[in-house]
Parts: sequence; C-alpha cells; structure tokens
Amino acid sequence: MTAASVVNWFWYLYRRLGFYRCSSHSGRRTFITNAARNISDAGGSLRDVQQLTGHANLTTTQRYIEGSDLAKRKVIDLM
Repeated sequence: MTAASVVNWFWYLYRRLGFYRCSSHSGRRTFITNAARNISDAGGSLRDVQQLTGHANLTTTQRYIEGSDLAKRKVIDLM
C-alpha cells in the first residue's frame, strides 16, 4: 500500500465509525500516547515505543506523546 492509500483507508474507516474529525495521523498520535503510558507495565521503555513506530530518533516519538494533567497531579501527590 502507498502512504496515500493508507490515509484514505483510515479516512474511510473513521467515517464508517462516525468519527468525522479523525485521520490516520490522529490515530497514530493516540496509539503512541497510549503506548508510552503503558509500556512500563509490559517491562519496556520509550525506546521500545520508538522502535514500534519506526522512528529513527526518540525526539520524533516524543513529539507525538500527549501530556496528561491527571498524571501530573498524581505525580505531585506522590511527593
């Protein structure tokens, strides 16, 4: 599949599910954020998330990871 056909395929799937403001990129962002939040539970690290995504540089992977206000509050509460 070409990159364009993957984008079109995701657009079609999201539309069928009723998601109208989603794209292949937003799905990728969600996957990477969730993987980063859960990778330590599987015994992994952010390097494993980087390898899953195929990024050559960890900095690229980090740009996809969304922050969580709730997680930040929990960390502060632990201190």
